[in-house]
Amino acid sequence: MNPGCRPWLRWALWAAIALLLLILPFATEALLGRSWVRILAVALLFVMLALGLNIVVGFAGLLDLGYIAFFAVGAYSYALLASPQFGIHWPVLVLLPLGAALAALFGILIGAPTLRLRGDYLAIVTLGFGEIIRVLLNNLNRPVNITNGPQGITLIDPVQIGGLSLAKTQEFAGLTFSAAHNYYYLFLLFALLTIVVSLRLQHSRIGRAWEAIRDDELAAAAMGIHTRNLKLLAFAMGATFGGVAGGLFAAFQGFVSPESFHLIDSIMVLCMVVLGGMGNVAGVVLGAVLLTALPEALRYIGPLQQRLLGEVLIDPADLRMLLFGLALVLMMLLRPQGLWPVRRKSQTAETADVS
Repeated sequence: MNPGCRPWLRWALWAAIALLLLILPFATEALLGRSWVRILAVALLFVMLALGLNIVVGFAGLLDLGYIAFFAVGAYSYALLASPQFGIHWPVLVLLPLGAALAALFGILIGAPTLRLRGDYLAIVTLGFGEIIRVLLNNLNRPVNITNGPQGITLIDPVQIGGLSLAKTQEFAGLTFSAAHNYYYLFLLFALLTIVVSLRLQHSRIGRAWEAIRDDELAAAAMGIHTRNLKLLAFAMGATFGGVAGGLFAAFQGFVSPESFHLIDSIMVLCMVVLGGMGNVAGVVLGAVLLTALPEALRYIGPLQQRLLGEVLIDPADLRMLLFGLALVLMMLLRPQGLWPVRRKSQTAETADVS
């Protein structure tokens, strides 16, 4: 936004955005159906995930292909302690910070051995870490059943606030709030908090140090920046966002299994960061929303073929992924910096004429 515009205009714009976000689930349900309200809620979860990965990839320049593992850690920490699996039903105010702390610990564990790695080598190591976590979750059902293996964990407790369950339909001020509406507003709150934290980090001394490491690690170290600690902090902070999102996902779905945490999910989150604009918080949010909604919108290709041609000639799933991949290829060719690239200050210094 132009800093020179009038203050009342800025406040009016923010008020309009806030009003739009508040009425969005009801407008979406009226136009597209309640299933799209759930898609909106899931999009907000992916906003949190993409912003967390943006800290690692966009701010610090560390390529992480195993980011979905932190999402899994948060989801399973919530599921194990809020379900009949262990017979424990802890409150959400304890489980979310616990999942965030465990994910941050795993972020440090994966970051510590990889401090000397960059680029493709770092990507391969983090990819292996993500697969290790998924395989462990898939096989920790014997000899002692911890994760229930590939069957997953069911009957996970929903989020309850003051005895009010978000999984139940509520009536307030003449409006009906379904479970999808309730979780949308909860996820919106957490997504906004994540955006605020990301912006504060970006414009802090830590954020500037991350950018220096991203641009030239040797030069940053020569300037006195402790690259080791800051890279570990990037891994931990990014993993924290993933852990919180994982806990909210487990409560929202009421079920988790290793099938929800494949490599393709890590790649999808990375695509959100790259497509939106690495390093730009607003761009990452845009990329997360678009790449969550676009595949769902392309599901209507099958009914469209049936209506226009009288039969389905091409499998909708295959055509959906084909168009989705084509859209990504075109974006990388036409706008390689992303839809909303970060503004970088000019590094060219003007030289004065000496006479």
